[in-house]
Amino acid sequence: MSIITNLEKEIKGIIKNAGYEIENFSLQPSSRVDLGDYQINDAMSLAKTYHKNPHQIAEDIKNELEKSPKFTNINVAGPGFINISLKDEYLVEILNMINNDINTIIDKREPKNIILDYGGANVAKALHVGHLRSANIGEAIKRLATLLGYSVIGDAHLGDYGRPLGFVVLEIKKRYPDLPYFDESYTGDYSEVELPITNEDLEKIYPEASQKAKDDEAYLEEGRDVTAKIQSHVRGYYDLWKKVIEISKADIKKVYDELNVHFELWLGESDAAEYFDELKEIFEKENLLEDSNGAKIVDVKEDTDKAPMPPLLFLKSNGTISYATTDLATILQRQKQYHPDEIWYCTDARQELHFTQVFRSARKAHLVDEDQKLDWFGFGTMNGSDGKPFKTRDGGVMSLKGLIDLVNEETLKRINKDTVSEEEKDKVARTVAIATLKYADFIPYRGTDYIFELEKFADLEGKTGPYLLYSTIRMKSLLAKAKELTQDTSKVVSTKTEKDIVLTILNLPNILNKALDSKSLNDIAEYIYKLTSLYNKFYSENKIITEEDLEKRESWLVLTNIVYNINMMLLDVLGIPVPEKM
Repeated sequence: MSIITNLEKEIKGIIKNAGYEIENFSLQPSSRVDLGDYQINDAMSLAKTYHKNPHQIAEDIKNELEKSPKFTNINVAGPGFINISLKDEYLVEILNMINNDINTIIDKREPKNIILDYGGANVAKALHVGHLRSANIGEAIKRLATLLGYSVIGDAHLGDYGRPLGFVVLEIKKRYPDLPYFDESYTGDYSEVELPITNEDLEKIYPEASQKAKDDEAYLEEGRDVTAKIQSHVRGYYDLWKKVIEISKADIKKVYDELNVHFELWLGESDAAEYFDELKEIFEKENLLEDSNGAKIVDVKEDTDKAPMPPLLFLKSNGTISYATTDLATILQRQKQYHPDEIWYCTDARQELHFTQVFRSARKAHLVDEDQKLDWFGFGTMNGSDGKPFKTRDGGVMSLKGLIDLVNEETLKRINKDTVSEEEKDKVARTVAIATLKYADFIPYRGTDYIFELEKFADLEGKTGPYLLYSTIRMKSLLAKAKELTQDTSKVVSTKTEKDIVLTILNLPNILNKALDSKSLNDIAEYIYKLTSLYNKFYSENKIITEEDLEKRESWLVLTNIVYNINMMLLDVLGIPVPEKM
């Protein structure tokens, strides 16, 4: 339990001593800092319960608060607002508690097992800028939930099943017809066959094959036939399909690794294929499947719907499964293999209807328990200066690798050659580029679109990733320089900026909980910028290492250590690595 939560519990007891019971109580940071650090606004609601004047209730509570050694400047304003401040001695005590254990500013939750689906990369297809947000947001939510006490499994959920991959295998057959994969008489080990294709080749084949299927009916039919062979595990075709996945997955992992995004599971849609028959039996048993022009659909309308709700397409008219069916089969698979308390999904906001249909279908079929949560959270798009989805200079779709390279070029220009050697600069620039991309992605609320302004987000000043990295590295450097000096115990809070920093630190549990509840990182992004800016103000106001007052110096070093550790913790939550120098 965090310091602020314990303090709220203590004040709730004080209110009880004053003669009033209150069920839910939380300290609110004061909207008038000239009146106090916090305000207690509960006298008005208590007045309705106890049929008393709210001002009198506030005075009763004030009298009890004055008995505590932790509070000062206690006053009642207006009809019954109570303002309180924390005594400097208590602030010192708080700093020492945090310095000894950073968990005193974290409220751990009751344990839960979560599966978080936030990848969605398509095999053999280049990752594009749209994959940046799902990777960034999903990874950060996973890390945040883990910090707060949940056990979270991240699943890449690769798009590796269906006709697009059938077209890729068909196109490989057209280009390399003599490969053993297509020789029915071949009895050797396919794992020993050298495939003359790279991931770059696959990324070109994918769109070319898809276009051919649109333009050529015969090619389309061949692709369907190849897809059927893959899904029936026909030797050769199935083995080539697995090889394509292996090549593509290795490259996808490299890009995600560079973004500091790491999945616990690398399962694909195909891994749920063994559950398709069982899924169909469940839906048939529940009488949920309806005929619609040869297709099978599930009615998911509810009386409370304010807009038309189309049915979920379960089976296409040709008997093949739909995208929604693979998601339902994946839910069944996850239930049987992992038994999660909750399943979360992080995707583009445009998939809201899809997941509404899937979740309703899953509940109608009793794939999940009544109290088991299925949660989807969508994100907006990253746009260029024209307000449209970010593109290359020639107007093409920007690949994720291309975007990282573009940002890297900009950060490389800004690396300080006085502190970073020629040998280190490329690695440092790449790390700063990732921080630039990721932090810019977290500043807006998850669900909104935003414009990516490269020069602005790569700047060392302002609300940027490089600013946070530089400031955090400077804190670490200061602590290293002061390693011979005593920095174990805070003894005094002597300036207003110090107090502002402590009060900001105390608000961290609220920020973390709000971020996890909303599944949005913007509050954490704003918080770390505010805390860092406050510390930088404090840094500019004081000569920390050369301060002659030993109590002040030791206290300032403790404060520096706390802010540094919080920054490192929050940057880690955001998946932003910190270089040694920049």
